[in-house]
Amino acid sequence: MQITASTVSLTVDDVAASQQFFTAHLGYTEQAAADGFASLTRPDAAADIVLLARGTGILPADQRDQRASGLILAFTITGIQDEEKRLRDAGVEITMPLREEPWGEHLFQITDPNGVIIQFVEWAAPAAS
Repeated sequence: MQITASTVSLTVDDVAASQQFFTAHLGYTEQAAADGFASLTRPDAAADIVLLARGTGILPADQRDQRASGLILAFTITGIQDEEKRLRDAGVEITMPLREEPWGEHLFQITDPNGVIIQFVEWAAPAAS
C-alpha cells in the first residue's frame, strides 16, 4: 500500500461555519462542496478536511448523529509565536494559551465554531550535547 494523501472527516452541526473558519483562518481552500458537505485542502503537508453535516444520510446509521468530539486536530508548524499572534489579532479565541512542555513541545489551541479543537505544535531544537 502507498498512501498518497490523508483526509480527516469531521461530522459537525454547521458545515458552513467550520468551512468559513478553516478557510478564513487556517489557509484551507474549498475543493468541493454541496449541501451538508465540504472538502477542504491546503497546498502543504496538512491533511485534507471533509466536513459532513450531522444527520446526513450518506453516513452509516450508527454514525449519523455523532459529532466531531474528543479529538484534537494537531498541526506541527514553524513560527508558533507569530501564528498565535496572527490568530489572536484576527479575533480567533485562543482556548489554550501558548505554553512550553518540559519535553520541548510548544503548543496552543483554538476551537472552531462547532467545537473542533485545533492544536498547533512546534518542537524546540534539542539541546546541544
